[in-house]
Amino acid sequence: MTEYMSLEQFKEISDLIQTESSHRPKIGIILGSGLGLLADEVDNADYIEYSKIPNWPESTVEGHSGQLVIGELEDQAVMVMQGRAHYYEGYNMSQIGLPVRVMQLLGVETLFVTNAAGGVNPKFNPGDLMLINDHINLIGMGGLSPLRGPNIDSLGPRFPDMMNAYDDVLRDTVLRVSADLDLDLRQGVYASLAGPNFETPADLRFLKVIGADAVGMSTVPEVIIARHAGIRVLGVSGISNKANLDGNTPTSHEEVLEAGRVIVPKLVNIIRGVLRNID
Repeated sequence: MTEYMSLEQFKEISDLIQTESSHRPKIGIILGSGLGLLADEVDNADYIEYSKIPNWPESTVEGHSGQLVIGELEDQAVMVMQGRAHYYEGYNMSQIGLPVRVMQLLGVETLFVTNAAGGVNPKFNPGDLMLINDHINLIGMGGLSPLRGPNIDSLGPRFPDMMNAYDDVLRDTVLRVSADLDLDLRQGVYASLAGPNFETPADLRFLKVIGADAVGMSTVPEVIIARHAGIRVLGVSGISNKANLDGNTPTSHEEVLEAGRVIVPKLVNIIRGVLRNID
């Protein structure tokens, strides 16, 4: 595959998906590490394996099942990505952004992005949920943008604004839903790194100084594509581990997956509550 994908390639995939499912989703949901069980909540679902979709990036990471689940949740038509690909797996940024671009062509208007993230804020504990109110695009600041290359004007502007990357109205809805559920919801800034290595204590102290509350290896490229497309975004991080600021607390992927088992029931309730209150 070439580094930059064409409108025709995006349309080929969207056409294929429309032949495999009669649902016409208006809401996209991307599930992060250990969070794939939420896809089991979808009713009247059609399943499409990533391996059967041309050029679709397949995840090689445990905890990412690798299929689309298209159906209904709280009477809303949804398209759920049960697992995502990451830059560190060897994909270029155009491939990482492909799923959201296809969602755009399918008519998706709202995107929920979720991830498992390390808690940089020392007040955060494994199992917490953090509503993302902004991000620090460290991987993008180094030039790795999903918008690099020729701009397809029919899909979005050359220079999209990121001042309100995470929709204010959707965030207010989450806060109301979490209050109704008596759920202790954190809020904060998500920092995106390339990975796949976990951060050193010095890395984490740096992230804390520049204002990050959580850190992960995904999400931000997808958000950039969504905002370029005019899709509004809601982001939630599941805190999988505490920050290793002192160098005495090693981090493992197994820890991330275990935290996901605690996070999923909370996340299901949040997403269901938002879907019940969304236009």
